[in-house]
Amino acid sequence: MSLTTVYLGLGSNTAREQHLTAALEALSALCGELACSPVFESEAVGIKSEPFFNLVVKAQTELSLADLIVRLKHIEADNGRYAADRTGLPLDIDILTYGDLVGNLDGLILPRAEILKNAFVLWPLSLLAATVRHPVDGRDYASLWAAMPKVQRLWPVPFTWRGQALTPATLCQAFPAE
Repeated sequence: MSLTTVYLGLGSNTAREQHLTAALEALSALCGELACSPVFESEAVGIKSEPFFNLVVKAQTELSLADLIVRLKHIEADNGRYAADRTGLPLDIDILTYGDLVGNLDGLILPRAEILKNAFVLWPLSLLAATVRHPVDGRDYASLWAAMPKVQRLWPVPFTWRGQALTPATLCQAFPAE
């Protein structure tokens, strides 16, 4: 089976570093090498909650879309996403794109609409995949980010995974927390 490039949006608003680190470890075990965007903190959008940590991950997978969805749900469940007594959102993993697939596939609409709606998805995606083109819009992610109205509040935060700083210090200095 051939490899498909996927972009995943990860977010957490409880024990944020713990859950994102666990997600990265699980995704690495599932897909191998990962490319990660910087990590951003943002105010919650659409719900009343504590601020989120968000990032975007690029991976290669041999899994079908349906199988990937199932495996991601298991990673979320392992991190308390579906626990009856959960508080907040321990871990959310969204498939942003799966190759160049477009449409309603296995109950998932691709590309995910949040790419064009939420700064906490588009900014990290634009840093990770600046020249990659949106499968429907056609513009590259850097251009989409440049054109997006900056109404949502978010800022880069230091985050280290496996001894590597995912968020460059220069980015944190250029865009300090508000």
